[in-house]
Amino acid sequence: MNSLPKYVVTNTLTEGTWNPTTVLAGDPVETVAALKARPGRELQIHGSARLGNALLAAGLVDTLRLVVAPTVAGEGRRLLEHPGDLVGLRLAHYEATPSGLLLLQYETTGAAPVAAYEGVTDFV
Repeated sequence: MNSLPKYVVTNTLTEGTWNPTTVLAGDPVETVAALKARPGRELQIHGSARLGNALLAAGLVDTLRLVVAPTVAGEGRRLLEHPGDLVGLRLAHYEATPSGLLLLQYETTGAAPVAAYEGVTDFV
């Protein structure tokens, strides 16, 4: 990861300290959309739920990877706060680690269908 290009979306920093870093200033949705339109490898977000929410609302997220730990925190910030239209997700891959972590990978599918879910009460 040290040698991979890194992009920091910010309006407060002018340069990054972890090379190679490029600072993306301005509207996050516009700057990331322009970056995503360029050829190259996948883009990932690490440690910014606000940026992830903004990009999800703008339709710029293709894959959502979650790690679920077997811990109940009881309080805290919501992982995803999405004020826009419902976003559909399709489970593309899952894995359980020996320590009990769930590794979940979802692909976005566009608008989410709204319906009653049969069989959920049978899970108990």
